[in-house]
Amino acid sequence: MIRRRKGGRRQNEDTAELNITAFMNLMVILVPFLLITAVFSRLAILELNLPGSSSEPAASQEQIFQLEVIVRKDKIEIGDRNQGLLGVYPLTENGEYDYDALSNKLSELKNRYPDKTDVAILLESDIEYDTLVQVMDRVRVAEEIQDDSVVHSDLFPDISIGDAPVSAEGA
Repeated sequence: MIRRRKGGRRQNEDTAELNITAFMNLMVILVPFLLITAVFSRLAILELNLPGSSSEPAASQEQIFQLEVIVRKDKIEIGDRNQGLLGVYPLTENGEYDYDALSNKLSELKNRYPDKTDVAILLESDIEYDTLVQVMDRVRVAEEIQDDSVVHSDLFPDISIGDAPVSAEGA
């Protein structure tokens, strides 16, 4: 009698090798690329506050200058919460906000109130995010040209954001 092994397999079967050369080539290119591009991505974080509550005594509020920049769909208004409007800047002829006039008025107010650092930016609904960023940039820093160079000076870096009050025209 001839004996056979169960399973009928050959003992010397070749084992398959995994070829990772193409994957290693990809990693050699991809890792330096990702490290180089990571340097160019930069995050800027700006700390914002909510507008103050109106539960303070009325006598102390009347004496304090509380700057508000109200961004509406057709204009930007600058005012004092206690005194009212200080300036209204409608859209320019090409349909954009007048950021230069806003900067000039804010610089004038900073000269009048040099110790003031806080401002409330109040927005109507559906104001574009880019508009908010532009207004925040103009509120925080003023740019002046002196001797062929741009000089940056702080205006009102402590920014609070809130909803704009309903205008009398819209009611």
